[in-house]
Amino acid sequence: MTLPDLPGWHARPHDAAFAALDSSAADGLSEAVATERLVAHGPNRIDAHAGRSALLRFALQFHQPLIYILIVSGGIAAFLEEWADAGVIFGVVLVNALIGFIQEGRAEDALAALARSVASDVTVLRAGQRRRIDAVTLVPGDVVWLAAGDKVPADLRLFDARALQVTEASLTGESTAVSKGVEPVAADSGIAERTCMAFAGTLVVAGQAGGLVVSTGRGTETGRIADLLDATETLATPLTKAMERFSNWLLVIILGLAVLGFVVGSLRGEPLLDMLMAAVALAVGAIPEGLPAAITVTLAIGVSRMAKRRAIIRRLPAVETLGSTTVICSDKTGTLTENQMTVRALLADGQRFAVSGDGYAPLGSVSQDGGTVEVSGPLRDLLVAGVLCNDAGLAEVDGEWTITGDPTEAALLVSARKAGLDENRLRMEGPRLDEIAFDSARQYMASLHRLDGQLVVLVKGALEVILPRCTTMLDADGEPVAADIEAIDTASRAMAAEGLRVLTFARIEVNSETLDEMQVAGGLCFLGLQAMLDPPRQAAVQAIQACRAAGVKVKMITGDHAVTALAIASQLGLAEPGEKALTGRELALLDADQLRVAVEDVNVFARVEPEQKLRLVQALQANGEVVAMTGDGVNDAPALKAANIGVAMGAGGTEVAKEAAAMVLTDDNFATIEAAIEEGRGVYDNLVKFIIWTLPTNFGEGLVILFAVLAGVTLPITPLQILWINMTTAVLLGMALAFEPIQKDVMGHAPRPPGAPILDGVLIRRIVLVGVLLLVAAFGLFLRWQALGASLEEARTVAVNVFVAGEIAYLFNCRNLRGPFWCCGWFSNPWFWGGIGAMVTLQALFTWLPAMNRVFASAPIPAEAWLEILASAAFIALVVGVEKRLTRVVR
Repeated sequence: MTLPDLPGWHARPHDAAFAALDSSAADGLSEAVATERLVAHGPNRIDAHAGRSALLRFALQFHQPLIYILIVSGGIAAFLEEWADAGVIFGVVLVNALIGFIQEGRAEDALAALARSVASDVTVLRAGQRRRIDAVTLVPGDVVWLAAGDKVPADLRLFDARALQVTEASLTGESTAVSKGVEPVAADSGIAERTCMAFAGTLVVAGQAGGLVVSTGRGTETGRIADLLDATETLATPLTKAMERFSNWLLVIILGLAVLGFVVGSLRGEPLLDMLMAAVALAVGAIPEGLPAAITVTLAIGVSRMAKRRAIIRRLPAVETLGSTTVICSDKTGTLTENQMTVRALLADGQRFAVSGDGYAPLGSVSQDGGTVEVSGPLRDLLVAGVLCNDAGLAEVDGEWTITGDPTEAALLVSARKAGLDENRLRMEGPRLDEIAFDSARQYMASLHRLDGQLVVLVKGALEVILPRCTTMLDADGEPVAADIEAIDTASRAMAAEGLRVLTFARIEVNSETLDEMQVAGGLCFLGLQAMLDPPRQAAVQAIQACRAAGVKVKMITGDHAVTALAIASQLGLAEPGEKALTGRELALLDADQLRVAVEDVNVFARVEPEQKLRLVQALQANGEVVAMTGDGVNDAPALKAANIGVAMGAGGTEVAKEAAAMVLTDDNFATIEAAIEEGRGVYDNLVKFIIWTLPTNFGEGLVILFAVLAGVTLPITPLQILWINMTTAVLLGMALAFEPIQKDVMGHAPRPPGAPILDGVLIRRIVLVGVLLLVAAFGLFLRWQALGASLEEARTVAVNVFVAGEIAYLFNCRNLRGPFWCCGWFSNPWFWGGIGAMVTLQALFTWLPAMNRVFASAPIPAEAWLEILASAAFIALVVGVEKRLTRVVR
């Protein structure tokens, strides 16, 4: 049969859902029907779509404008039988392609992680018999039974729920376990409000339930997230975009110069083949062959540095993107907060008490007005009720405090321990005789105990359910007096306004050893309130302040309630008094233009669903922001992938979030993001240093060839010598700049505008200046030594050494773009001096080693030539130093 497409299962009674799917709670499906539906609907899994093949990824490494020029140049050199030149050019192209291929080699595993998030085995009812089957074979209409500890295998419409509580934080962002029932809810309810549904991949923490499978595979809420991941493109980073613009600009200049030299030489009657070789030399000289490798190495060094600061980078360009970040969209639960419910306030005998300490470790105390209090009377009765009317467990394992059961109930055990009460001893002294399990419909739990020889019922639940049943409360002496309902209600509202989740406790003495609902229907004695929250990480407070000081905005996006979200945001410094949160329902009513305005003005977004997180990220990007999105749940994955940089939590995060993100924090600490941004800015600075160092050499080499053609003289340097200069200096000199330490003021200025060019006017002017100086020095000394009777090989060797010595001298000036190089410290970068030493050694071999002389057509040169070479290099360094002082570069 064709099954109906009814997305609103949560709004329909469960018997209507059974009728729609032609199933029954008593028998489930027959094997024949299940097999038929498995063929029609497919397996209950999320299959990853095939990505690009390794061969295609390798081929795309050659799809770059500057690589095209090198390939054509190599082809021309081969055509002219200049085999050494052609071999080196093609070798450079291949090395760059391999580096890029390795960089992109990590496959996208987010969809595979989604598949792993669904249960593997499940208890199902088939033909009236319960049996365990592989969850992959589940089909719509199957009846599934769940118990505490089970992972929900598909989207279920619940028809039987007994004290069922499900943790949905990975899907909805809700920080506490959700109580489930069977009654339908409003059709427009968000995922977090669909209490009659259990969703694939979530975890049952308490109770038992029966559910009807209504969606499997990609039809589930988890499957919808997989579709969002499929449809979400991974954005190019600011560096990638800037380098693309830079390469296109460089391409036009190189081709223009090459064509100009070829045309002018040809018109002057020069041999055509000679002009082709000159064009090759000009193109090879002007292209910064070492730039792709330098970018990769610089980013890789940034990865290593970030790993030491507990941030693992999964994609290299993400390193630099962090330095460009203008907005951080942070998930609340587990990212800005501890993801551990903690009791913060108590109300007993009309008095409020504070509870210190965060998380599940019982480190803290109960105090009032700043002083520790003696836990006795009504306060002790309140804490004891929290322990006995409780199904959770608390234990220390290998130095870490862990819980079993519901996090809210575990928080009650911790608050009692802080007051010096041990739950194990209390449970022995007051054994449970009977209970009424918590149910979302009744919104309370009751347990019967024998305390001091008296049968006592302890009740825990929602204020609006428990308080109307109370007629008395305990005074300071533990005696019952008339309950002050209005005062209690006022205190509860004040706690709720602080974002605290309030639980109400009461008791009643009975005569029966069995318990029923009528015994707690009225006449209860109010014991007090325990108010809790998922506390903010203290390190996150300082990190947010540091980010704002660096010009980076921080916004909270959470699936939690608006009141709770605003309270946490206020404690974190993200929300001012009176500021409002934008909820998912409100967000759904905004069109794209209205949302673009809202995301700039609002800092807190609550009850947000996966698609809406994605919309928020895209709206910020539409406003020109570079967005970092942090998160830890399945629901965060699409937004993590769509953001300019996705940041997942390593310790508490789901595998789905980690695979969708570009960076993973091993300590789940928001403060680590601040450190990563600092590293990212340092990486970008070092990239700019390399670019501004290498381009003058390429510019100068191109000018040397062009001027030689225009003047009708022999080329001062050959294409092979140009490649020698470019590749050796890039590796030994330029790479040293990648190891430069981060400058102290890197977090003292606003993020770089997303559309800003890599080089501003001041730096372009410096490139031209140094390029012209290299041209004058190299060309001038080449002609001078030819005039003195030196051989062509000797004169060219002088020109090559002028370029290398000039680059070494200019390298000092590039260590600091804003001031003198000694501000960085003479020995703060040992790679700097090591690279210079290695380069000097290689140039000595290039000049004097016979084998090198034969390969590169070089020759030994006299001492007088070396003096002139060093003088030229010193002059270049002096001129650039004066220029920096005059222009006072401020970036």
